[in-house]
Amino acid sequence: MTLIFVETEDTGQVALTSAEAVTFARTNAEVLAQLAGAQPELPSGHSATPGGVAQRPGGSSEGDLGVEAAVIGTLTDAATEQLASLGVGRIHHLESEDLEAYSASAWAQALVDIAPESGTLLASGTPRGMELMAHVAVRTGERMAANVVAADADGLLRQVLGGAAFERLNLGGDLQILTIAGHACTPEETTPTTPEVLTHSPETATEDLRTRVIRTEVETADDTDTSGLTQARAVVGAGRGVGSENGFGEVLELVDHLGGALGVSRVVTGLGWRPHSEQVGQTGSRITPDVYIACGISGAIQHMAGIEGAKTLIAINTDEESTMVQRADYAIIGDLHEVVGAVNEEIRNRRG
Repeated sequence: MTLIFVETEDTGQVALTSAEAVTFARTNAEVLAQLAGAQPELPSGHSATPGGVAQRPGGSSEGDLGVEAAVIGTLTDAATEQLASLGVGRIHHLESEDLEAYSASAWAQALVDIAPESGTLLASGTPRGMELMAHVAVRTGERMAANVVAADADGLLRQVLGGAAFERLNLGGDLQILTIAGHACTPEETTPTTPEVLTHSPETATEDLRTRVIRTEVETADDTDTSGLTQARAVVGAGRGVGSENGFGEVLELVDHLGGALGVSRVVTGLGWRPHSEQVGQTGSRITPDVYIACGISGAIQHMAGIEGAKTLIAINTDEESTMVQRADYAIIGDLHEVVGAVNEEIRNRRG
């Protein structure tokens, strides 16, 4: 069985990163079960083929069996419907007065109490997901793999060194504990389930409540906020090639057209052209967008480490021998102002 810790937004909806983690668990259910040394758990009314592939009544093959979710705190109808559409067969709803405020120790122990003896426990690679899975690993004495991007019969594949390299590993042990790298997959709905909802009211030890959130203050975005950059599905990068602090007009317009975010190289922030919060790389933000458009960026090692998670890399540069152009999925050789300006004009024309 695979159990996913699911985070929810203030609106009650399932967080995007958690929807990605559920999709990863469902689409890799058989592989995760094999790596954990167990076959997927079958809900009532399901059978297994001789090859081990689970089937729904009527004989239709499904690879999404044995996927369960854990939600701590409020569980809305909207979240339940979302989890059903993502193929979750059972929802564990953990609620008690001691769990109302976030406490890594208390929440981790609550997850340990319902975790399978053999199987997989995972969360999305958010700060909270990382912290909880680390606590769970210590409490269970099991190994943990962070920032996993794929799983197959040979083991798990995860990002290391800031995304500059990948590591293949097998955790061993009875319980695999993972976090899934952001945007490692795209949330995909499947045939909706009717998930069983189990309510748990765990007792919390006093020592597990020594550290907890006592209040949350919401601040407006400022020059230190990187959330828009790290969560964007489309990022337009700008480097020294823009020419000056006044040379960002075309790239900023493209950002607006794409509904994305601007990311810049270390040289740009070093020259004082843009704030550090927009810097991408080892000393800036590590991003995982669907598409990264690098405009006038040569491709220094530290910058490349920050964009390794990008699914598609497009380079616009005058130097066809630059690292960025050589590493790109698609490249346009030319002046970025002319190229991006032409792209913006075409977008405006098509949108009328």
